[in-house]
Amino acid sequence: MPVLPDLVLFAKYPLPGYAKTRLIPALGAEGAAQVHRHLARRTVDLLLQSGAPTEVHYAGAEEAAFRDWLGDGPALVAQAEGGLTERLVDASRPHPHVFFGADTPDLDAGMIAAAMTALANHDVVIGPAEDGGYYLIGMRTARPELLTDMPWSTEQVFPETLRRCEALGLAIALLPMLADCDRPEDLERWPDLRELARCA
Repeated sequence: MPVLPDLVLFAKYPLPGYAKTRLIPALGAEGAAQVHRHLARRTVDLLLQSGAPTEVHYAGAEEAAFRDWLGDGPALVAQAEGGLTERLVDASRPHPHVFFGADTPDLDAGMIAAAMTALANHDVVIGPAEDGGYYLIGMRTARPELLTDMPWSTEQVFPETLRRCEALGLAIALLPMLADCDRPEDLERWPDLRELARCA
């Protein structure tokens, strides 16, 4: 039986004014934080359902606060200092692993399973996001060359990642494109999240 990849989620603590700040104009600081609390917890639950080793790389609070929030299921690891590149490279490993963000309301168990399966016969698996980034990226082994000098938070992330994979001759698996919930206009797609924020 193949070894299951490590599933790694990067998550902030849901503090008002710290988490999901781009949603604050629409939801207020408390509401935006509540949306993040919901999405991150939902993602952790999905990852744990997969049966694969699950880690949450956390920021914004002490480990105990995350344990109280997320329970005993995931391993908890403090995020490395620095930007996204540094955090991703620090969390890379020499065996299969998949990185996730907590911003994708339509992520489901089937897509997580597909990402895990893809790494059995592909070097890289990517779940592209509508904004030009990706909602997950998995690798059979550490690939820092896919993570360094990347134009993060731009529409060039996914195409640049594809270009680098092709230049390196890596076998790539692509999952269905999904949308992240980052901006006020994104809330039109998920009215339940706006309602959740009203209850904050």
